[in-house]
Amino acid sequence: MKEEEKNNENPLKVNRRHFFSQLSVGIGSLALGSLLIPDLFKGGGAQHLAQQPLGIPHFAPKAKRVIYLFQAGGPSQFESFDYKPTLKKRMGEDLPESIRNGQRLTGMTAGQDKFPLMPSATNFKQHGQSGTWVSDYFPYTAKIADEITVVKSMHTDAINHDPAITFFQTGSQISGRPSMGSWMSYGLGSENKNLPSFVVLTSRGKGNSQGLYSKLWSSGFLDSKHQGVMLRSGKNPVLYLNDPDGISRSDKRHLLNEVSQLNKMHHVETGDDEIESRIAQYEMAYRMQMSVPDVMDISKEPESIVKLYGEDCQVPGTFAANALQARRLAENGVRFIQLYHQGWDQHAKLPTAMAGQAKDVDQASAALVMDLKQRGMLEDTLVVWGGEFGRTNFCQGKFDPKDFGRDHHPRAFSIWMAGGGIKPGLNYGKTDEFGYNIVENPVHVHDFHATLMHAMGLDHEQMTYKYQGRRFRLTDVAGNVIKDLLA
Repeated sequence: MKEEEKNNENPLKVNRRHFFSQLSVGIGSLALGSLLIPDLFKGGGAQHLAQQPLGIPHFAPKAKRVIYLFQAGGPSQFESFDYKPTLKKRMGEDLPESIRNGQRLTGMTAGQDKFPLMPSATNFKQHGQSGTWVSDYFPYTAKIADEITVVKSMHTDAINHDPAITFFQTGSQISGRPSMGSWMSYGLGSENKNLPSFVVLTSRGKGNSQGLYSKLWSSGFLDSKHQGVMLRSGKNPVLYLNDPDGISRSDKRHLLNEVSQLNKMHHVETGDDEIESRIAQYEMAYRMQMSVPDVMDISKEPESIVKLYGEDCQVPGTFAANALQARRLAENGVRFIQLYHQGWDQHAKLPTAMAGQAKDVDQASAALVMDLKQRGMLEDTLVVWGGEFGRTNFCQGKFDPKDFGRDHHPRAFSIWMAGGGIKPGLNYGKTDEFGYNIVENPVHVHDFHATLMHAMGLDHEQMTYKYQGRRFRLTDVAGNVIKDLLA
């Protein structure tokens, strides 16, 4: 046979020895991959493998987990962390049009003829070596001023509650996208096979409460196993988790084995990967029957911890109880823990209503940070505190310094973060003297998401999922990591 014909038969010029030498390297790599990612070769074919989560970060993470203390309704930055003495000097004056600059208003204030400036309902003081300004509504948070970073230059696209909270949780104002916790679960998996990687806890304050919906912790188009699991207060933290009377543990195990076999047969017939998720969720529920009651039982917590979080931590369903549960869940390997506290929508009676709201969450929020620190967990646990937008610097409705409200303000507001690779004791960003516009270091919601993912070792631009012909990600087609916030 001519040399040219030999090359055509074997165009890659791979001889037998070369083939087997390369094959051994490939088998070794596959074996290593199966150790690092146990589910790597679990069914589903090429399309399934292409959309499997990595299971390991893109680079060395600063944080292993996130605890997000979401204050639903939009806390006022003027009564929390953005001190503006100019508002007191110019109290009652109309907000200059050059400052408002035609910004969109809600239907609740759009009809007002005037927008009288309203100073803070409480006093501010500087705290810690950082000199962080904190209002008197948050005395416990003031004690951890050097542990937290206050971002005063957050801004968002939405001006009403539902699209704004959806945007913060999913990166889109339109429902149907995966939540932040689901993206973290998809990218990093779970540290504890007996608990979900994404858990949700809710509490209600005394103020006007906007609704919370499961879409906020939905997995969207991601595998349903990445959806947040809501834990409730009371005897049954997860609905329908417990077996009916007369069903023993061994009976349940036998039943699950039989159902699993049927589901596997169905999967072979249809190739539907969601069937595998169903099998995994049945198994998770079985394991959670033993693990969840133990994690939720705070009776063994010492008196010192109860004192740290406050007496309310012994009352199921309160924010304080949920904050303590968040620490216990973090200890047990839950990747993303989302707390929602409702009641921050102070359109009226702000001085009394916000004081009450702050009292609900202040001690427990600070206690969580201190508790994590004393356990050596703060350095790899990222804690976030904040809502979906801020409030206006002008009075909504009748001007009355003793009894007033503030409308929604998406253009500039404050949040704080602690631990998990975030620089402590930092005040980042700046608003103008009226607290209306950002004048230094703006941080958009997409930037916030990108930064959180970076702290967890994930590149937000690489963390994508192909759905209906398009590659989606939490930060859509935007977002920059705010490296100045990272330690």
